[in-house]
Amino acid sequence: MTSLIEIDDARRMVLERASALADEPVGLADALGRVLANDVHGVDPVPAFDSSAMDGFALRSADASGAGPRAPVALRVAGESRAGHPSAAAVGGEDAIAISTGAVIPAGADAVVAVEQTRSADGRVEVLAAVAPGDYVRRAGEDIRAGQLVLARGTRLGAAELGVLASLGRGEVSCVRRPRVAVITTGDELVALGAPLTPGAIHDANAYSVTALARQSGAELRSVATVPDDAQATRRAIEDALEHADIVVVCGGVSVGVHDHVRPSLAALGVDEHFWGVALRPGKPTWFGARGATLVFGLPGNPVSAMVTFTLFVAPAVDALSGAPGDLRRTTATLTRDYAKAPGRAHAVRCRLTLGEHGWRAEPTGDQRSHILTSMLGADALAIVPTASGDVRAGERVEVALLPHGWPGIG
Repeated sequence: MTSLIEIDDARRMVLERASALADEPVGLADALGRVLANDVHGVDPVPAFDSSAMDGFALRSADASGAGPRAPVALRVAGESRAGHPSAAAVGGEDAIAISTGAVIPAGADAVVAVEQTRSADGRVEVLAAVAPGDYVRRAGEDIRAGQLVLARGTRLGAAELGVLASLGRGEVSCVRRPRVAVITTGDELVALGAPLTPGAIHDANAYSVTALARQSGAELRSVATVPDDAQATRRAIEDALEHADIVVVCGGVSVGVHDHVRPSLAALGVDEHFWGVALRPGKPTWFGARGATLVFGLPGNPVSAMVTFTLFVAPAVDALSGAPGDLRRTTATLTRDYAKAPGRAHAVRCRLTLGEHGWRAEPTGDQRSHILTSMLGADALAIVPTASGDVRAGERVEVALLPHGWPGIG
């Protein structure tokens, strides 16, 4: 293994080779978690008309400017404006029109008095409070102006974005195609769920955790294959994945042992190596390369290492191919416990985040050894302790990379 590369340098090399894919039309009902391929501008103002913010009466403010409990102003009720049913009548002198929240302000009216500030009887209404121009009036275009940039290219669509697009009347948007991901797990020891465990065998956790991370990151999972430690089987599986995926993720077999066949297979298939070996614990033997536009990641077979390295390197590549920036979501937090570390490699410490009096607190999830898969349970973030750092004391601030928790409805 050549000299180890730093985490940020490795991710930069990945993102340099990850360009946004082609765009495609997507119906709004299917667009959750997708990334916009083009800017979205307002065409018509939203709301499209002046409307009432309250149930009450639309009137001319001048007719009730001096009203009060001891000097109510009596007006004739000339009609009604309901949501979806504007009043045909206009407001004239000493008239009012009953109005519902969200209904169109009638012609001639410039204010609304809330129903709680009135008394009604026999087709007339008494206004019990002074009214100023614009009271309880929502103006057309207050939310979105015609021509306004509403959502920028590269925006990932969540619930609020979908609601805004619906308010614009957009039933379809142009989104970047979701990257297709193929996952390959390797090892003679791997046993499928439901099969008996023979001596030395283990269940294939990566086939579930890594594929779940692919879905959570917004990718389209195209295939999952498990191959034994066999050169021909490994090469066939990688060759097949290269034909139909934008990203190929291989878990295990990337080291230099006699039973590690991934790197020779990649070389034989024309995949160029860009780095092998990251100054990271867990995740040191991570490999990255490309064949044309297809990105290939060789992740450690250790399930914790595979999850950590997927989060740090593969998920940003999925973002970038999807049209998003590809940046890790980061913040800082105070470590709650001492953490022993020797300089030489950065450590990714699985943590739970809680909000304390002085900001975020990062609580390690227990035993941080790389084979303890339960250390990922409840983890919100990876605390990244830099390569050159030694021991970290409780109370020191560390950078944390937030773990993805996925977008409901995708994958």
